[in-house]
Amino acid sequence: MKFKLGDFVRFVDEKREGYVTKIIDTQTLGVTDEDGFEIPVAISNLTSVHGHGAAAEEVTAPKPIEVNIPLVSKIENGIYIAAATDNKVGNVVHFHLYNQSPNVLLVGLTTERKEKYAGTFHGVVEAYQSSLVYSASLADLDIWPQFTFQIIIFSKADVKPVDPLVIKKKFRAKDFSTEQKELPQLNNKGWLIRLDDLAPITIDAQKLKESFFKSADEKRTVAIPAKEIDLHIEKLRDDHHFLEPDEILQIQLNYFQNALDAAIVHHFDKMTFIHGTGNGTLRNKIHKLISKNPHIKTYMDAMKEKFGYGATEVVFK
Repeated sequence: MKFKLGDFVRFVDEKREGYVTKIIDTQTLGVTDEDGFEIPVAISNLTSVHGHGAAAEEVTAPKPIEVNIPLVSKIENGIYIAAATDNKVGNVVHFHLYNQSPNVLLVGLTTERKEKYAGTFHGVVEAYQSSLVYSASLADLDIWPQFTFQIIIFSKADVKPVDPLVIKKKFRAKDFSTEQKELPQLNNKGWLIRLDDLAPITIDAQKLKESFFKSADEKRTVAIPAKEIDLHIEKLRDDHHFLEPDEILQIQLNYFQNALDAAIVHHFDKMTFIHGTGNGTLRNKIHKLISKNPHIKTYMDAMKEKFGYGATEVVFK
């Protein structure tokens, strides 16, 4: 019988049940019981509780959390991971791909550990719904694999298709160090981590050039940005404490590039980006991008008496 991570199983030779939280080898699985202990068990000594057949239907053991999340106005549209602890086995975390958007997602999840890859989930996640994609034991957090999500975004509306997303995420202890919050429609607590703005933005120079010749009505589809853009991560994301430094930098650069492109489309004469001082990484990255942009005349430190060296003013041609 084939098992996968997150399956609820029963031991054949003793009265014990739990979730599959580790694939040790082709003959052995790690099963975490209700006391939170992960036990190596031979596959031949396990039977599926939620498989097909009468025996499985008679079992009243708790099922893995199934999420069907409708639109919740308090959560910004986007693609998230909802990490929920199991109601019975508190040491087990179930990961749900949470589609908080009006689009349909075609999703593939591949895990990688020590250059060994495993396809762990593929499927369709409808608008404002979610799917269980992975389960693991918190005790093994240090050896969890890296997650790679491949996502195709489909819309039934009259909109231009967007490029597929490839999002990499390595979960770390600090992702689960904050207090758990109530997750919408789950009747459970856990963590909500946004994924879709971790993907790098690819700038199409030709499309940007074409945007200059659009009509006024067409340009209204690109929101007019503020003249002063604050790139501090706490201004951009409420869940910034979940993020790694490289993820924070990518989000800031994406936000910068979107604002810069919008300013060019709307023929701004100048714009100020507040990046702070810190170790200078964000400032240097921004200056490098600015220096290569053909639509920028010059740039300089902005209002030193107000920002010190923590902001850059961009002057457009």
